[in-house]
Amino acid sequence: MNINSTLISGYQALNDIGYLLQDKQSVLLVSDKNIVAIPAVQQVIAQVKSHVGSLKIIDSVPPEPSQHDVAAILAPLETQGIDMVIGIGGGSVLDVAKLLSVLCVDNAPTLDALLAGEKPLTRTTTLLIPTTAGTGSEATPNAILAIPEKETKVGIISPVMLPDFVALVPELTTSMPAHIASSTGIDALCHLIECFTATVSNPVSDNYALIGMKKLFASLETTIAEPTNLSARLDMLWASYYGGAAIAHAGTHLVHAMSYPLGGKYHIPHGVANAILLAPCMRFVRPAAVSKFAQAYDLLPDADGSLSEEAKSHALVDYFAALVKRLKLPASLDELGINADHLPYLVEAALDVQRLMKNVPAAVSASDVRDIYLTLFPTLNH
Repeated sequence: MNINSTLISGYQALNDIGYLLQDKQSVLLVSDKNIVAIPAVQQVIAQVKSHVGSLKIIDSVPPEPSQHDVAAILAPLETQGIDMVIGIGGGSVLDVAKLLSVLCVDNAPTLDALLAGEKPLTRTTTLLIPTTAGTGSEATPNAILAIPEKETKVGIISPVMLPDFVALVPELTTSMPAHIASSTGIDALCHLIECFTATVSNPVSDNYALIGMKKLFASLETTIAEPTNLSARLDMLWASYYGGAAIAHAGTHLVHAMSYPLGGKYHIPHGVANAILLAPCMRFVRPAAVSKFAQAYDLLPDADGSLSEEAKSHALVDYFAALVKRLKLPASLDELGINADHLPYLVEAALDVQRLMKNVPAAVSASDVRDIYLTLFPTLNH
């Protein structure tokens, strides 16, 4: 899958975006209320207003949006004549912006048709500006929606949704609270290590994953300790972008398949659900991916090059577990007040995510999935 987006990156890279708007008449800007209030975002909005005849702003995108949320946004929207969609926000905002870019054109498919698998044929011009460093949505052909009736999530996937322009601007991420920076950073890490070890991995996705992991390992904890460190912030934006690009060329697997039901039923934030599952899932996958785990371990700033591949693969899993702990993210469902009564549902729902389960580099049974979920309930294991 070719990613043909034009990339704009660096501090103050959005100080003059008039050249992107020269032939635009009507722009739809998609965000949320918290992001719209950021002074740097207000400056972007002011620039857009000064260059185009009409600017519509949607600032009501909720976290983890459902198909009903998108339908509610779309219903009152006058889509006639919109010739550019700008998304500024986290993954939820960018996913909705991508969906609106294909739903706001003449003869667009309906949202229900997209959910049923109909592929969009065209979209309006898009500029995506991430304000978190995790989902990599700006580099993927995916839009993820919650389906409350089924207590899970689904992905609407089409290369048409890859954007024309992407802006990676570090100052837009400095207002992220530490827990958001931590959980979205772990989401990026999951994208990178899962794509790197997936059955559908390939030299292109591997290259993205290796570059992204090197940047992430060097910068994630720095961004938490030094929130205004723009160099580390930019490296995390790139790590997130490379994670998205790896998804576009390969795909995630076990962590994401097992996290979807946690988000769908319990509304656990996606990055938190992934953080809880990262080490247990990678511990299961490790024997089938020893060499690749060793390659990833070698990217750690304090990697011990004298270890054997087998030892490196174990050390990487240990690093994942310790990292989640250092970032003060939950490591179990017990901590979130969720009991084990729903284990049968969780196992069935995770196995139902075949789009991702088929990418796991080892055979996965219902018993395996149950055993992994069981590790998330330490009180049952004592």
